Amino acid sequence: MKDMTLKNIAACCGGTYFGDKASLNTAITSVAIDSRKIQAGGLFIPIRGERADGHDFIPSVMQGGALACLSEHKLDGQANRYILVESTQSALRDIAAFYRRALDIKVVGITGSVGKTSTKEMIASVLKQKFRVHKTEGNFNNEIGLPLTVFGITAEHEIAVLEMGISDFGEMHRLAEIAAPDICVITNIGLCHLENLGSRDGILKAKTEVFSHLNGEGIVVLNGDDDKLRTVQQVNGKPPIFYTLKEPHHGRAGVYADGIKPLGMEGVQMTLHISGSSQEVAIPLPGEHNIYNALAAACVGAACGMEIDQICRGISSVRTISGRSNFIQMGCITVIDDCYNANPVSMQASIDVLSSASGRKIAILGDMGELGEDERRLHKETGRYVAQKGIDLLFCTGDLSLEMAQGAREAKGCQTIVSHFPDKRGLLDAAFKEIKPKDTVLVKASHFMNFPEIVEALKEFTAKNQ
Repeated sequence: MKDMTLKNIAACCGGTYFGDKASLNTAITSVAIDSRKIQAGGLFIPIRGERADGHDFIPSVMQGGALACLSEHKLDGQANRYILVESTQSALRDIAAFYRRALDIKVVGITGSVGKTSTKEMIASVLKQKFRVHKTEGNFNNEIGLPLTVFGITAEHEIAVLEMGISDFGEMHRLAEIAAPDICVITNIGLCHLENLGSRDGILKAKTEVFSHLNGEGIVVLNGDDDKLRTVQQVNGKPPIFYTLKEPHHGRAGVYADGIKPLGMEGVQMTLHISGSSQEVAIPLPGEHNIYNALAAACVGAACGMEIDQICRGISSVRTISGRSNFIQMGCITVIDDCYNANPVSMQASIDVLSSASGRKIAILGDMGELGEDERRLHKETGRYVAQKGIDLLFCTGDLSLEMAQGAREAKGCQTIVSHFPDKRGLLDAAFKEIKPKDTVLVKASHFMNFPEIVEALKEFTAKNQ
């Protein structure tokens, strides 16, 4: 790892080194916070969690071949080499920021209320047509996950695509300081984390903290159809690049799409326009939101010098990942596994996708978290939207989802069969009795509802009843 000697690591995080002086100029091979993943010559950073304290694993890690570790307290006889720090979590961020700045690599930073992960996957798929790409995996987009993603960058990589997720003010400053993006993408300003951020204006303020750490000649890519993002006139003296599905905003749109043709569950076709060049492309994922993801990726690709045919090739080859609008064929039914997280905007986007399915449409939905004082109204509006989109059956569970069920029942002309259950077991028992061949089933709720259990239960049910 470039410049990652114990001497430099201690200096960048304000730590004090204890151990033999001969090792000070030795570079670590890797960084890990999980004692089971430490490699020979690696640096172990113990993190205090709710269920375990990483410091307890220092002896076994050092015996297993780690070069050194960090610690928040002095170690007696447990380690030959360690760096004493005030906070290992703060040190993790500081070391990652130091490492990122030692790298000769372009970084694309992605944030927004909805669609960060899907947009990250689309951007990576496009950039892979020309570059060797490193990207955020899973949900490694917070103050622990982002540093670990940065440590995964190696000399072979040419571009890193880093996702940044926040829930409060100040977090984006800390994440962006680590990522130091050359290109910054903001997907939208929606309704999430309202408990801490208060309003969409608060969300805009929190998300745009990223601009403070944008590299000097950096490029900002924004959704031009988002009313809040459209108010951004300049960043560091330069206008943003906007993408849009509507008419270009007074010449400010760098990339736009028209000629949109829904292809049902097979995806959507569009004509992509980039700086005077146009080309038809099929996105193999349904839903208007995926058009926006593709346009964001096109902006990034163009900013990185890619040709439109390369960009379209990347768009047409994108794939979904587990928990994020992932289409799973289970016997004679199709399950849309979108249960990683949920807010009102992403919930409506997923319902739109479900509504494009042939055959019966079934929504299995749960509570959405962190919506603040409007949480009940927003759940009721979501239920109303389910009914308006012609979904055949709605099964829901959770305290707030009582409002969702009520909203669906009260919708004008509602023909949706609505059921609410006190727990997932009751919901599944009822759903198993109703699900038929050729049905399409959407599974979605906020992460705390643990809806992957429902996806697994559906897999077991269909396997037994094929």
